[in-house]
Amino acid sequence: MISNLIKWALKNRMVVLLIAAGVTAYGIYSVNNTKVDAIPDLSENQVIIFTEWMGRSPQIMEDQVTYPLVSNLQGIPKIKNIRANSMFGMSFVFVIFEDDVDIYWARTRVLERLNYAQRLLPQNVVPTLGPDGTGLGHIFWYTLDAPSHDLGELRALQDWYIKFALQTVSGVSEVASFGGFQKQYQIVIDPHKLTYYNIPLMDVIEKVRANNNDVGGRKFEMADMGYIIRGIGYITQIKDIEEIPLITQGSVPIRIKDIATVQMGGELRLGIIEENGEGEKVGGIVIMRYGENAKNVIDKVKEKIKDVEKGLPPGVKFHVAYDRSDLIQATIETLKKAVIEEIIVVAIVLFIFLLHVRSALVVIITILMSVLISFIMMDWFNVSSNIMSLAGVALAIGDLVDAGIVMVENAVKSISDDTD
Repeated sequence: MISNLIKWALKNRMVVLLIAAGVTAYGIYSVNNTKVDAIPDLSENQVIIFTEWMGRSPQIMEDQVTYPLVSNLQGIPKIKNIRANSMFGMSFVFVIFEDDVDIYWARTRVLERLNYAQRLLPQNVVPTLGPDGTGLGHIFWYTLDAPSHDLGELRALQDWYIKFALQTVSGVSEVASFGGFQKQYQIVIDPHKLTYYNIPLMDVIEKVRANNNDVGGRKFEMADMGYIIRGIGYITQIKDIEEIPLITQGSVPIRIKDIATVQMGGELRLGIIEENGEGEKVGGIVIMRYGENAKNVIDKVKEKIKDVEKGLPPGVKFHVAYDRSDLIQATIETLKKAVIEEIIVVAIVLFIFLLHVRSALVVIITILMSVLISFIMMDWFNVSSNIMSLAGVALAIGDLVDAGIVMVENAVKSISDDTD
């Protein structure tokens, strides 16, 4: 069969050249189209459910949040396992699906079941789905370098400007903020004054909530002009909270400032982020969406950062803490170096021992075509170009070179014997 294939190829050289040209063009396309990452993604096919109920102990979170969720998620089809973790004020449920399940089909099924499980949870406790990424989705970390700004200002800048801008990048699932202080208005109530004025604590909470609200009215027409009536009541400064009335005693209003101290502070933190021993930092983690090309997403994020920097306050700069594209580029360069070195060695060896340039070209073309065919197969089977797959290609080239040299040397010897 092999001899017949060789005879057919020799008789139809033009067809063979056209096939080789087509394989080369398709191979180059596959090289550019194949997903590129540093390491293979071996993480499980999972959907994460996050629930926050701040101030509650891990045992309460386990009994009132985690257990009801896990119990009602058991009936979803194609589930391998469900894992959960309860901690102070937070609950995490990890729904592990079978490997062949589409991730977005899985997220839809989980969301449908959450709508049913919601009624079993405490009031105002709302579970949310985690980002549609994997355990290797953390592709880019950055911090904000700004010696003249405090941590609260940097965290507000990260949460309300940088985060929203980077989330618009194609392929980005989420930008997770870390470090700093999340600003909040804090009302420190004096319990003795609360008792003296006989004001229940819940009344204070309700008054603050009711006085932080905008209300709408109707359109008012006057002199052929229409005016939209609305009441502006959102809190914009500490004084607005201090002046909120609670009750009236003898025609004298008792305000928040009479029973409490209002201040601007930071939300309760469970940890800090520190970088290279230089102190606490504020930054973000860019999480890649499931199935995206890591290198392309990182390049788009870097381009977006250049635009975001134009709107930053003076003195604030980005500092890259982790960039996976460096490892990706090093992986690609390793394969390039291996291919080039093997081509050079083969060419030198064949030319020295056979003194035949065309024989060296045969092996070199075979090496290049084999690499292109490997990328075609990787594109077909959705295998990313990573350190494992590219290492396999490099090792296969070594075996291919040995066979190519032997076959070429044997062919040259046979032709020489026939000539003699």
